Amino acid sequence: MSEVAKAKRTTLIAAFEGWNDACQAATNVVRHLISHYESREVRHIRCDGYYDYQTSRPMMCHVTGRARILWPQTTFYDITVDDDTHIYAQIAPEPNYRWLDYCRESLHIAEEFEIDKIITLGSMFADCPHTRPLPLDVSDRGCQCDMDREYNGPVGLTTVLDSSAAEQGFDTSSLWVSVPQYLGSDECAQGTLQMLDSLSCVLGVDLDRGDLQKRAAVWRSQAEVLTRCNDDLADYVARLEREYDLKVNAKKVGDFGTPQAEQLVQETEAFLKNIDG
Repeated sequence: MSEVAKAKRTTLIAAFEGWNDACQAATNVVRHLISHYESREVRHIRCDGYYDYQTSRPMMCHVTGRARILWPQTTFYDITVDDDTHIYAQIAPEPNYRWLDYCRESLHIAEEFEIDKIITLGSMFADCPHTRPLPLDVSDRGCQCDMDREYNGPVGLTTVLDSSAAEQGFDTSSLWVSVPQYLGSDECAQGTLQMLDSLSCVLGVDLDRGDLQKRAAVWRSQAEVLTRCNDDLADYVARLEREYDLKVNAKKVGDFGTPQAEQLVQETEAFLKNIDG
């Protein structure tokens, strides 16, 4: 590794369409960075052998009057955030086959660019209200933050890539945002915005939000309209809000000392009495 690379960390951000990408909240972070900063394609991974084309179908595209078939592929971008900050980004449909081979090929490219930190992005559907900040989990190798519990269950390519990278000595982090499952699969700008802000903290650089705040406000407004038009849904969201607020209060109780904790317990008891009443 060069002396310049040793002096400055080089980061790869990876997101994959499909199971790991509810409402495209994760991959839209990469798309946002590509569209708002100077970026260029620097590497690709050939699609052959990694995809089931009945699941990830090639697309027909007409350019200047000529037909062209676009196959699923992995693209790596070099993104210039400012004069002092370059980051790399990897985006692709989640492969159907040979995940370990795919991860090895991805990490080989990371080594070519002297990358020492890999950040994987993911989004998932969950029972959470749109009226509160969306749950955001941030984990680093050897340290997990804001995680309610250790996860046991199926994983996607992001988790496999994160694990493979850690085994090869890369510094790794993963960001996961939860989006309300009751709102369907439309794009969730609020989730993308929160992931971008969290990424800013991890990278130690202010990333341009562009129009994400405006789009997130539109997303919340549309969710409010949907909720007001459906009494059952409104009751469901109200229950999610109560559960969310109780978890927040419980976390505060754990973080504060005894006097503050007793006060919060009393406030929680009063809150529950009001619910029952």
